[in-house]
Amino acid sequence: MSSPTVERSGKLPLVVWVMSAGTFLMGTTEFVIAGLLPEMAGDLGVSVSQAGLLITAFAVGMIVGAPLMAIATLRLPQRSTLVMALAIFSIGHVIAALSSSFTLLLVARVVTALATGAFWSVGAVVATTAAGPAASSRALGVMNGGMTIANVIGVPLGAWAGQFIGWRGPFWVLAVLSAAAVPAVLRLMPAVEKHEVPSIRDEFAALRQGRIWLALSAAALIMGGLMATYSYISPLLTDRAGIPSGAVALVLVGFGVGALLGTSTGGYFGDRRPSATTITGAALTALVLLLLVPLSTSAVATVILVVLMGLTGFTVVPVVTALAVRFGGSAPTLAASLTVSAFNTGTALGSWAAGISLDSSLGQTGPALVGTVVATLTLVPLTVLALLRTSPTKESRLVREGTDREGISGDADTRRTAV
Repeated sequence: MSSPTVERSGKLPLVVWVMSAGTFLMGTTEFVIAGLLPEMAGDLGVSVSQAGLLITAFAVGMIVGAPLMAIATLRLPQRSTLVMALAIFSIGHVIAALSSSFTLLLVARVVTALATGAFWSVGAVVATTAAGPAASSRALGVMNGGMTIANVIGVPLGAWAGQFIGWRGPFWVLAVLSAAAVPAVLRLMPAVEKHEVPSIRDEFAALRQGRIWLALSAAALIMGGLMATYSYISPLLTDRAGIPSGAVALVLVGFGVGALLGTSTGGYFGDRRPSATTITGAALTALVLLLLVPLSTSAVATVILVVLMGLTGFTVVPVVTALAVRFGGSAPTLAASLTVSAFNTGTALGSWAAGISLDSSLGQTGPALVGTVVATLTLVPLTVLALLRTSPTKESRLVREGTDREGISGDADTRRTAV
């Protein structure tokens, strides 16, 4: 796990790839339900909108879990925390796969989300420490890349498998794979770790300046707009666009590819023009979601718009993440965990509001309309940030000076990292 090895060989330690595999599993479990909602609703005897609460429940667990676990596990050995998180994650999926109770399934989702928050916050520290300063940004990019790849491969594959072996099948697979990751963590991480424990007071003191909350608000709103639509994309595709249920997974692949391209695009242009990139991305996202309402009766148009939804929305994600970490100053770890909470706050509120609209007279187009409104609201904090950037205040100068000293503002690779 020593950094000199990384510098000589250019290869990242294996533990970094284990962390990436963990985020892949956890990204898959968060969103795979979007492709399984009709099957789960029918089996559990609830409506599709009620089944959508399983997405909301996981998001709520992540909202609380990411910052809470980042603070609660500061004094625990990292290896113990990761093993505990993977074990709870695995057990939670076993319970979900065996459950015939919707309430119990909701509880299991919240518990696994808390475990995800613990893994995410500690895993980021493990990955960057193992790689060393010379490759820490690259390691963090690889780890968080697991989430993006989950949208390209894990979620569509899980949705496809669920069509043939039932919705419980993907839960069993995730339980087995997360349990199999435990020996890898035990083997690759030292039993006794020596690392400085940061002050909790100092972590929170760094969050007093206002720009970080504008960045977090933008993160919540853009994800809320996306997930309001994506959470209920399956009934829109099958019932309105006339796409066969077996082909839903292929459409989700398209969304994942769009998200992957959007993440890369945002990272590339966001380094140079963060305000222009985020405002353009948010405006185009709102337009794409609005076009879904009249054009979703066409299967071809719907598929194209779903891909564009991933592309435009995820262009914003890495930029607002980097801005939040940058504005967090001396508390980048807590700031990063708060971006996870912000994204999941958007997911929870967006999917909740979309579920209500689905049961209203709006029907299948309701979630897209909700998404349009929420994505449009993203322009408010982004515009304020842009105005503050062109009119520097004493506060912004202090933030810029502090981040320059810590080398955060010049770290282009970190800005390309998505949550």
